[in-house]
Amino acid sequence: MVELGGLLRVEPGGEPVDLSAYDPRGTPGGPGGKKKGLAEIERLRPRLAALQEKLFAQSAVGGDPRRLLLVLQGMDTSGKGGTVKHVVAGLNPVGLRVRAFKAPTEEELRHNFLWRVRKALPQPGEIGVFDRSHYEDVLIARVHDLVPEATWSRRYAEINRFERGLAEDGVTVLKVFLHISPEEQRARLLARLDRPGKHWKFSPTDVEDRARWPDYQQAYEAVLERCSTQEAPWYVVPADRKWYRNWAISRLLLEHLERIGPEYPEPGFDPEKYRRLLLAL
Repeated sequence: MVELGGLLRVEPGGEPVDLSAYDPRGTPGGPGGKKKGLAEIERLRPRLAALQEKLFAQSAVGGDPRRLLLVLQGMDTSGKGGTVKHVVAGLNPVGLRVRAFKAPTEEELRHNFLWRVRKALPQPGEIGVFDRSHYEDVLIARVHDLVPEATWSRRYAEINRFERGLAEDGVTVLKVFLHISPEEQRARLLARLDRPGKHWKFSPTDVEDRARWPDYQQAYEAVLERCSTQEAPWYVVPADRKWYRNWAISRLLLEHLERIGPEYPEPGFDPEKYRRLLLAL
């Protein structure tokens, strides 16, 4: 089976990234259509769950420091929440840490932009998920001029150092950019307006941000170009087709967990001895 990561990865090296060259409706490496994709997602669930359990067990008993952090970034409606619901929700919540980053609080603004991110990192043995992340500070902060250019431009290097340190501490960082087209985003925003039960998911700022679409694309291109590193590369996942998005992230998650290669730790006792004792009681 061809490794999907090799097809979707933004190769480190700082080469210019042009998002218009990526098809948001594409299905690179796909299983052959929606029906097969949905079936494959179901086949992947138990494999992901088994690897998650081993990752948690080897930390809880063996003291292994390794963990995984899934970073989800993308324009509104690209599917960050949908990924959590349809991909990650099948994992054991005991070993799962999900954080949706909103606008920083007054307390958070008094600290370095990475302060709140460090507090939300997964612990050894856990899988962490960031719905938005520290990259907001070189995306929305840049597009909306929330800080001077001299400030946000320094953050790329700071982010790279931060993620390099995570890798050295045993964190596998999986960064996914959900690439949606403006046409698909309009359709999804209209669907939210057309369904009263979805009004809570709509914000007037969604329309304001659409007007800044070219600025956001430029900001994302800079992120992909400057922050796809050997320690933490970016992966561009076409997001117009929800089934493909969910399948691709499931596959990427599986590939990264298999690369970690977690195993159940050896027990610090003789199982047969205690089995005999229990049967004798």
